[in-house]
Amino acid sequence: MGLASEAIVLPLGLMFFVSGFFINILQALSLIFLLPFSRKAYRIANVMMMEVLWSELVWLVDWWAGVKLRVYADPLEWTYIGKEHALLICNHRSDIDWLVGWVLAERVGCLGGCRAVMKNSMKFLPVMGWSMWFSEYVFLERSWAKDEKTLKSGFLRLKNFPRPFWLALFVEGTRFTPEKLKAAQDYAVSAGIQVPQNVLIPRTKGFVSAVFNLRSFVPAIYDVTIAISKDSPAPTMRRLLRGQSSVIHVHLKRHPMSELPQSADEVAKWCKDAFIAKDDFLEKHKAENTFGEHLYQPLSSRSIKPLIAVIGWAFVLLVLAVILLRPLLSTRVGIAWFTSAIVLIALMLHVAILSSQSNRSTPPQKMHFTASVQGTTEKKQQ
Repeated sequence: MGLASEAIVLPLGLMFFVSGFFINILQALSLIFLLPFSRKAYRIANVMMMEVLWSELVWLVDWWAGVKLRVYADPLEWTYIGKEHALLICNHRSDIDWLVGWVLAERVGCLGGCRAVMKNSMKFLPVMGWSMWFSEYVFLERSWAKDEKTLKSGFLRLKNFPRPFWLALFVEGTRFTPEKLKAAQDYAVSAGIQVPQNVLIPRTKGFVSAVFNLRSFVPAIYDVTIAISKDSPAPTMRRLLRGQSSVIHVHLKRHPMSELPQSADEVAKWCKDAFIAKDDFLEKHKAENTFGEHLYQPLSSRSIKPLIAVIGWAFVLLVLAVILLRPLLSTRVGIAWFTSAIVLIALMLHVAILSSQSNRSTPPQKMHFTASVQGTTEKKQQ
Protein backbone atom coordinates (compact mmCIF):
# COMPACT_ATOMS: atom_id res chain seq x y z
CA MET A 1 0.00 0.00 0.00
CA GLY A 2 0.99 3.64 0.23
CA LEU A 3 2.86 5.77 2.72
CA ALA A 4 0.14 5.46 5.35
CA SER A 5 0.55 1.69 5.64
CA GLU A 6 4.34 1.94 5.50
CA ALA A 7 4.30 4.54 8.29
CA ILE A 8 2.29 2.26 10.57
CA VAL A 9 4.78 -0.62 10.42
CA LEU A 10 7.24 0.86 12.93
CA PRO A 11 4.56 1.76 15.52
CA LEU A 12 3.13 -1.77 15.20
CA GLY A 13 6.57 -3.25 15.68
CA LEU A 14 7.22 -0.93 18.62
CA MET A 15 3.96 -1.98 20.26
CA PHE A 16 4.64 -5.69 19.73
CA PHE A 17 8.18 -5.62 21.09
CA VAL A 18 7.44 -3.40 24.08
CA SER A 19 4.36 -5.42 25.06
CA GLY A 20 6.31 -8.59 24.35
CA PHE A 21 9.14 -7.58 26.67
CA PHE A 22 6.55 -6.95 29.36
CA ILE A 23 5.07 -10.42 28.78
CA ASN A 24 8.58 -11.93 28.89
CA ILE A 25 9.15 -10.32 32.29
CA LEU A 26 5.88 -11.79 33.56
CA GLN A 27 6.88 -15.19 32.17
CA ALA A 28 10.23 -14.98 33.96
CA LEU A 29 8.47 -14.13 37.21
CA SER A 30 6.09 -17.07 36.75
CA LEU A 31 9.12 -19.32 36.16
CA ILE A 32 10.62 -18.18 39.48
CA PHE A 33 7.52 -17.98 41.66
CA LEU A 34 5.00 -20.43 40.14
CA LEU A 35 6.86 -23.33 38.52
CA PRO A 36 8.66 -24.51 41.71
CA PHE A 37 5.27 -24.95 43.41
CA SER A 38 2.86 -25.87 40.61
CA ARG A 39 3.64 -26.75 37.00
CA LYS A 40 -0.10 -26.66 36.27
CA ALA A 41 -0.43 -23.08 37.55
CA TYR A 42 2.71 -22.08 35.60
CA ARG A 43 1.29 -23.55 32.41
CA ILE A 44 -2.12 -21.95 32.83
CA ALA A 45 -0.46 -18.56 33.42
CA ASN A 46 1.65 -19.00 30.29
CA VAL A 47 -1.35 -20.06 28.22
CA MET A 48 -3.07 -16.82 29.20
CA MET A 49 0.03 -14.72 28.50
CA MET A 50 0.61 -16.36 25.13
CA GLU A 51 -3.00 -15.72 24.14
CA VAL A 52 -2.50 -12.02 24.90
CA LEU A 53 0.80 -11.78 23.01
CA TRP A 54 -0.12 -13.93 20.01
CA SER A 55 -3.43 -12.06 19.71
CA GLU A 56 -1.48 -9.08 18.40
CA LEU A 57 -0.23 -11.18 15.47
CA VAL A 58 -3.68 -12.68 14.93
CA TRP A 59 -4.96 -9.08 14.74
CA LEU A 60 -2.31 -8.39 12.10
CA VAL A 61 -3.67 -11.23 9.93
CA ASP A 62 -7.37 -10.96 10.70
CA TRP A 63 -8.00 -7.25 11.17
CA TRP A 64 -5.10 -5.31 9.65
CA ALA A 65 -4.41 -7.35 6.49
CA GLY A 66 -7.86 -8.95 6.28
CA VAL A 67 -6.52 -12.33 5.20
CA LYS A 68 -9.34 -14.69 4.22
CA LEU A 69 -9.13 -18.24 5.57
CA ARG A 70 -11.21 -21.00 3.97
CA VAL A 71 -11.16 -24.25 5.94
CA TYR A 72 -12.11 -27.66 4.55
CA ALA A 73 -12.73 -30.68 6.79
CA ASP A 74 -15.05 -33.62 7.26
CA PRO A 75 -18.04 -32.33 9.30
CA LEU A 76 -17.72 -35.08 11.93
CA GLU A 77 -13.96 -34.63 12.31
CA TRP A 78 -14.45 -30.87 12.60
CA THR A 79 -16.38 -31.34 15.85
CA TYR A 80 -13.17 -32.48 17.59
CA ILE A 81 -11.10 -29.46 16.59
CA GLY A 82 -10.07 -27.30 19.53
CA LYS A 83 -11.34 -29.80 22.08
CA GLU A 84 -8.41 -32.24 22.27
CA HIS A 85 -4.63 -32.52 22.23
CA ALA A 86 -3.28 -33.05 18.72
CA LEU A 87 -0.03 -33.54 16.83
CA LEU A 88 -0.21 -31.35 13.75
CA ILE A 89 1.76 -32.04 10.57
CA CYS A 90 1.61 -29.58 7.70
CA ASN A 91 3.24 -28.68 4.42
CA HIS A 92 5.47 -25.64 4.86
CA ARG A 93 4.36 -23.58 1.90
CA SER A 94 4.52 -19.88 2.80
CA ASP A 95 6.26 -17.44 5.12
CA ILE A 96 3.26 -17.29 7.43
CA ASP A 97 2.06 -20.90 7.76
CA TRP A 98 2.56 -20.63 11.52
CA LEU A 99 0.38 -17.52 11.63
CA VAL A 100 -2.34 -19.31 9.68
CA GLY A 101 -2.26 -21.99 12.36
CA TRP A 102 -2.55 -19.36 15.11
CA VAL A 103 -5.53 -17.71 13.43
CA LEU A 104 -7.28 -21.07 13.13
CA ALA A 105 -6.40 -21.94 16.74
CA GLU A 106 -7.77 -18.60 17.93
CA ARG A 107 -11.06 -19.21 16.13
CA VAL A 108 -11.52 -22.61 17.84
CA GLY A 109 -10.32 -21.45 21.27
CA CYS A 110 -6.85 -22.96 21.75
CA LEU A 111 -4.45 -20.19 20.71
CA GLY A 112 -2.62 -20.26 24.05
CA GLY A 113 -2.09 -24.00 23.65
CA CYS A 114 -0.18 -23.80 20.37
CA ARG A 115 3.26 -25.39 20.60
CA ALA A 116 5.79 -26.36 17.94
CA VAL A 117 9.10 -28.01 17.22
CA MET A 118 11.47 -25.21 16.21
CA LYS A 119 15.09 -24.78 15.18
CA ASN A 120 17.27 -23.93 18.17
CA SER A 121 18.28 -20.46 16.96
CA MET A 122 14.67 -19.27 17.26
CA LYS A 123 14.76 -19.26 21.06
CA PHE A 124 17.32 -16.46 21.04
CA LEU A 125 15.01 -14.03 19.21
CA PRO A 126 13.79 -11.31 21.61
CA VAL A 127 10.10 -11.53 22.54
CA MET A 128 8.99 -14.32 20.18
CA GLY A 129 11.80 -16.77 20.84
CA TRP A 130 11.93 -16.04 24.55
CA SER A 131 8.18 -16.44 24.94
CA MET A 132 8.35 -19.77 23.10
CA TRP A 133 11.10 -20.99 25.42
CA PHE A 134 9.09 -20.06 28.51
CA SER A 135 6.08 -21.86 26.99
CA GLU A 136 7.83 -25.21 26.51
CA TYR A 137 8.32 -25.21 22.76
CA VAL A 138 10.76 -27.91 21.62
CA PHE A 139 14.02 -26.62 20.10
CA LEU A 140 16.29 -28.73 17.89
CA GLU A 141 19.96 -28.52 16.91
CA ARG A 142 19.28 -30.44 13.66
CA SER A 143 21.69 -33.13 14.79
CA TRP A 144 19.94 -36.41 15.54
CA ALA A 145 22.58 -37.41 18.09
CA LYS A 146 21.56 -34.38 20.17
CA ASP A 147 17.93 -34.06 19.13
CA GLU A 148 16.73 -37.59 19.90
CA LYS A 149 16.80 -37.04 23.67
CA THR A 150 15.56 -33.45 23.32
CA LEU A 151 12.50 -34.59 21.37
CA LYS A 152 11.65 -37.38 23.79
CA SER A 153 11.90 -35.18 26.89
CA GLY A 154 10.08 -32.31 25.16
CA PHE A 155 7.19 -34.53 24.07
CA LEU A 156 6.81 -36.30 27.41
CA ARG A 157 6.91 -32.97 29.24
CA LEU A 158 3.56 -32.11 27.63
CA LYS A 159 1.81 -34.92 29.46
CA ASN A 160 -0.88 -33.59 31.82
CA PHE A 161 -0.99 -30.26 29.97
CA PRO A 162 -4.04 -28.51 31.48
CA ARG A 163 -5.59 -27.21 28.23
CA PRO A 164 -6.00 -28.65 24.71
CA PHE A 165 -2.74 -28.13 22.83
CA TRP A 166 -1.64 -28.39 19.21
CA LEU A 167 1.97 -29.45 18.71
CA ALA A 168 3.07 -28.48 15.20
CA LEU A 169 5.77 -30.51 13.48
CA PHE A 170 6.93 -29.39 10.03
CA VAL A 171 8.29 -32.74 8.87
CA GLU A 172 9.62 -31.32 5.59
CA GLY A 173 12.27 -29.69 7.76
CA THR A 174 12.34 -26.41 5.86
CA ARG A 175 10.13 -24.07 3.87
CA PHE A 176 9.11 -24.87 0.32
CA THR A 177 10.96 -23.04 -2.46
CA PRO A 178 11.54 -23.98 -6.12
CA GLU A 179 15.22 -24.60 -5.36
CA LYS A 180 14.42 -26.94 -2.50
CA LEU A 181 11.80 -28.73 -4.59
CA LYS A 182 14.44 -29.34 -7.27
CA ALA A 183 16.80 -30.77 -4.63
CA ALA A 184 13.99 -33.01 -3.33
CA GLN A 185 13.15 -34.18 -6.85
CA ASP A 186 16.78 -35.01 -7.60
CA TYR A 187 16.97 -37.00 -4.38
CA ALA A 188 13.72 -38.83 -5.20
CA VAL A 189 15.05 -39.85 -8.63
CA SER A 190 18.32 -41.11 -7.14
CA ALA A 191 16.49 -42.99 -4.34
CA GLY A 192 13.90 -44.49 -6.68
CA ILE A 193 10.87 -43.05 -4.89
CA GLN A 194 7.92 -41.01 -6.16
CA VAL A 195 9.04 -37.60 -7.37
CA PRO A 196 7.19 -34.79 -5.54
CA GLN A 197 5.69 -31.81 -7.34
CA ASN A 198 4.21 -29.69 -4.54
CA VAL A 199 5.87 -30.80 -1.29
CA LEU A 200 9.31 -31.71 -0.03
CA ILE A 201 10.29 -35.18 1.15
CA PRO A 202 9.41 -35.61 4.84
CA ARG A 203 12.10 -36.33 7.40
CA THR A 204 10.51 -39.05 9.42
CA LYS A 205 12.73 -39.50 12.49
CA GLY A 206 11.12 -36.64 14.40
CA PHE A 207 7.64 -37.79 13.42
CA VAL A 208 8.33 -41.35 14.57
CA SER A 209 9.61 -40.01 17.89
CA ALA A 210 6.52 -37.82 18.26
CA VAL A 211 4.13 -40.70 17.63
CA PHE A 212 5.88 -43.09 20.01
CA ASN A 213 6.15 -40.54 22.84
CA LEU A 214 2.78 -38.82 22.44
CA ARG A 215 0.42 -41.64 21.52
CA SER A 216 -0.44 -42.47 25.15
CA PHE A 217 -1.97 -39.04 25.82
CA VAL A 218 -2.51 -37.33 22.44
CA PRO A 219 -5.60 -38.81 20.74
CA ALA A 220 -5.17 -37.53 17.19
CA ILE A 221 -2.93 -36.35 14.37
CA TYR A 222 -4.16 -33.41 12.30
CA ASP A 223 -2.86 -33.68 8.74
CA VAL A 224 -3.06 -30.09 7.52
CA THR A 225 -2.61 -29.01 3.91
CA ILE A 226 -2.20 -25.32 3.07
CA ALA A 227 -2.63 -23.84 -0.41
CA ILE A 228 -2.95 -20.34 -1.78
CA SER A 229 -5.97 -19.46 -3.88
CA LYS A 230 -5.13 -19.00 -7.55
CA ASP A 231 -6.97 -15.68 -7.40
CA SER A 232 -4.71 -14.35 -4.62
CA PRO A 233 -1.05 -13.33 -4.27
CA ALA A 234 1.03 -15.43 -1.90
CA PRO A 235 1.06 -14.06 1.65
CA THR A 236 4.31 -12.82 3.19
CA MET A 237 5.13 -11.01 6.40
CA ARG A 238 5.86 -7.85 4.44
CA ARG A 239 2.44 -7.99 2.78
CA LEU A 240 0.77 -8.44 6.15
CA LEU A 241 2.56 -5.44 7.61
CA ARG A 242 1.46 -3.38 4.62
CA GLY A 243 -2.16 -4.40 5.15
CA GLN A 244 -2.36 -6.47 1.95
CA SER A 245 -4.77 -9.40 1.96
CA SER A 246 -4.54 -12.94 0.60
CA VAL A 247 -6.88 -15.92 0.38
CA ILE A 248 -5.59 -19.11 2.01
CA HIS A 249 -7.18 -22.55 1.74
CA VAL A 250 -6.64 -25.02 4.61
CA HIS A 251 -7.63 -28.68 4.52
CA LEU A 252 -7.64 -30.57 7.81
CA LYS A 253 -7.80 -34.36 8.10
CA ARG A 254 -8.05 -35.97 11.54
CA HIS A 255 -6.35 -39.34 12.08
CA PRO A 256 -6.94 -41.11 15.42
CA MET A 257 -3.54 -41.88 16.96
CA SER A 258 -4.77 -45.38 17.76
CA GLU A 259 -4.97 -46.20 14.04
CA LEU A 260 -1.26 -45.60 13.41
CA PRO A 261 1.05 -48.64 13.05
CA GLN A 262 3.09 -49.93 15.97
CA SER A 263 6.55 -50.32 14.41
CA ALA A 264 8.93 -47.44 13.66
CA ASP A 265 9.33 -48.48 10.01
CA GLU A 266 5.58 -48.55 9.48
CA VAL A 267 5.07 -45.17 11.18
CA ALA A 268 7.77 -43.69 8.94
CA LYS A 269 6.05 -45.18 5.90
CA TRP A 270 2.71 -43.74 7.09
CA CYS A 271 4.26 -40.28 7.15
CA LYS A 272 5.73 -40.73 3.67
CA ASP A 273 2.41 -41.95 2.32
CA ALA A 274 0.62 -38.98 3.91
CA PHE A 275 2.88 -36.58 2.01
CA ILE A 276 2.48 -38.50 -1.24
CA ALA A 277 -1.28 -38.10 -0.81
CA LYS A 278 -0.78 -34.45 0.13
CA ASP A 279 1.25 -33.91 -3.04
CA ASP A 280 -1.56 -35.37 -5.16
CA PHE A 281 -4.13 -33.35 -3.20
CA LEU A 282 -2.25 -30.11 -3.92
CA GLU A 283 -2.00 -31.03 -7.59
CA LYS A 284 -5.78 -31.40 -7.66
CA HIS A 285 -6.13 -28.07 -5.87
CA LYS A 286 -4.08 -26.44 -8.63
CA ALA A 287 -6.69 -27.49 -11.15
CA GLU A 288 -9.84 -26.86 -9.10
CA ASN A 289 -8.75 -24.04 -6.74
CA THR A 290 -10.57 -25.77 -3.87
CA PHE A 291 -10.21 -28.73 -1.53
CA GLY A 292 -13.85 -29.64 -2.15
CA GLU A 293 -16.70 -27.26 -1.41
CA HIS A 294 -18.70 -30.07 0.23
CA LEU A 295 -16.01 -30.04 2.95
CA TYR A 296 -16.05 -26.27 3.45
CA GLN A 297 -16.46 -25.30 7.12
CA PRO A 298 -17.40 -21.63 7.65
CA LEU A 299 -15.38 -20.18 10.50
CA SER A 300 -16.95 -18.04 13.16
CA SER A 301 -16.64 -14.30 12.66
CA ARG A 302 -13.21 -12.94 13.46
CA SER A 303 -12.81 -12.62 17.20
CA ILE A 304 -12.86 -9.22 18.85
CA LYS A 305 -10.28 -10.33 21.44
CA PRO A 306 -7.25 -9.55 19.23
CA LEU A 307 -8.71 -6.12 18.47
CA ILE A 308 -9.23 -5.43 22.17
CA ALA A 309 -5.67 -6.59 22.92
CA VAL A 310 -4.17 -4.24 20.32
CA ILE A 311 -6.31 -1.27 21.39
CA GLY A 312 -5.43 -1.95 25.02
CA TRP A 313 -1.69 -2.12 24.39
CA ALA A 314 -1.84 0.96 22.15
CA PHE A 315 -3.60 2.93 24.91
CA VAL A 316 -1.11 1.83 27.58
CA LEU A 317 1.87 2.70 25.39
CA LEU A 318 0.36 6.05 24.46
CA VAL A 319 -0.10 6.93 28.12
CA LEU A 320 3.46 5.84 28.92
CA ALA A 321 4.75 7.84 25.97
CA VAL A 322 3.04 11.00 27.21
CA ILE A 323 4.34 10.47 30.75
CA LEU A 324 7.89 9.39 29.94
CA LEU A 325 8.79 10.99 26.62
CA ARG A 326 8.16 14.60 27.59
CA PRO A 327 11.01 14.74 30.15
CA LEU A 328 13.12 12.31 28.14
CA LEU A 329 13.03 14.40 24.97
CA SER A 330 13.86 17.59 26.83
CA THR A 331 17.59 16.71 26.89
CA ARG A 332 20.10 15.71 24.26
CA VAL A 333 20.95 12.55 26.16
CA GLY A 334 17.27 11.64 26.31
CA ILE A 335 16.85 12.22 22.58
CA ALA A 336 19.89 10.03 21.91
CA TRP A 337 18.47 7.22 24.05
CA PHE A 338 15.08 7.49 22.40
CA THR A 339 16.59 7.43 18.91
CA SER A 340 18.72 4.40 19.80
CA ALA A 341 15.65 2.57 21.09
CA ILE A 342 13.72 3.26 17.88
CA VAL A 343 16.65 2.06 15.76
CA LEU A 344 16.91 -1.10 17.88
CA ILE A 345 13.20 -1.81 17.49
CA ALA A 346 13.47 -1.29 13.72
CA LEU A 347 16.40 -3.71 13.55
CA MET A 348 14.57 -6.36 15.58
CA LEU A 349 11.52 -5.98 13.33
CA HIS A 350 13.77 -6.40 10.29
CA VAL A 351 15.33 -9.54 11.78
CA ALA A 352 11.87 -10.94 12.56
CA ILE A 353 10.77 -10.38 8.95
CA LEU A 354 13.93 -11.96 7.54
CA SER A 355 13.58 -14.99 9.82
CA SER A 356 10.11 -15.61 8.36
CA GLN A 357 11.15 -15.48 4.72
CA SER A 358 11.42 -18.67 2.70
CA ASN A 359 14.59 -17.73 0.88
CA ARG A 360 16.40 -17.25 4.17
CA SER A 361 15.86 -20.76 5.46
CA THR A 362 18.01 -23.84 4.97
CA PRO A 363 19.49 -23.88 1.46
CA PRO A 364 18.92 -27.03 -0.56
CA GLN A 365 22.54 -28.08 -0.63
CA LYS A 366 22.45 -28.41 3.16
CA MET A 367 19.30 -30.50 3.28
CA HIS A 368 19.62 -34.10 4.36
CA PHE A 369 16.79 -36.42 3.34
CA THR A 370 16.84 -39.13 5.95
CA ALA A 371 14.97 -42.13 7.24
CA SER A 372 12.23 -42.21 4.63
CA VAL A 373 12.83 -45.92 4.36
CA GLN A 374 14.75 -47.56 7.19
CA GLY A 375 16.96 -50.49 6.34
CA THR A 376 15.82 -50.96 2.72
CA THR A 377 15.99 -49.14 -0.59
CA GLU A 378 12.84 -49.01 -2.63
CA LYS A 379 12.81 -50.00 -6.29
CA LYS A 380 12.27 -47.15 -8.69
CA GLN A 381 8.56 -46.67 -9.33
CA GLN A 382 8.25 -45.30 -12.81
